[in-house]
Amino acid sequence: MDYLVNLSLLGPDAALDQRMAKAGITIRRALAPEYELVTDWVRRKFSAGWAGETAVSMMRQPPACFLATRDKKLIGFACHESIARGFFGPTGVDEAARGQGVGHALLLASLLDLKVMGYAYAIIGDVGPSEFYERTVGATQIPNSEPGIYAGLLKSAD
Repeated sequence: MDYLVNLSLLGPDAALDQRMAKAGITIRRALAPEYELVTDWVRRKFSAGWAGETAVSMMRQPPACFLATRDKKLIGFACHESIARGFFGPTGVDEAARGQGVGHALLLASLLDLKVMGYAYAIIGDVGPSEFYERTVGATQIPNSEPGIYAGLLKSAD
C-alpha cells in the first residue's frame, strides 16, 4: 500500500534537531565521494534492491540521499527521487541506532527537501511500518495503490 504526505503541513522540528544533536547524531545530505561507502552499507544492512535505489538518489545533483552519522560512522540513510519522481524511500537505520528518532529525522529531512523542490505531496511507496509514517508526518493511505510501482519487479533466480 502506498501512502501520501501533504508537504504543506510539514516544517522543521527544533525539538527533534536538538534530540539528534544531544545524541551526537548528524543528519546531512550525502556527498558524491561517499557513493561506494553508502551503497555498500545499504546492500550489507538491507538489500541489493535498496542499494540500487540509493545509487540512483546519490547520482542526482544534488544527491537526494540523506545520512545519519555518529562519530563519522553511518547509522542510517533516507532517499527520495529514486524509484520515481516525488517518491520517498528507501530508508533504513542500523538496528543498534533504532528508537532514538533517527528514522524520523531522516524522513523529515528528505520530505522537506522534496518540499523545497516544489512538490506539494510526497508518495511513500509500499509502506512497511504504516503507523510510524501516520504518526510522524500524517501520512495517509492512497486507495487502490496495490499493486504499486514495485509490481512486476524482477526477482533473483536464487
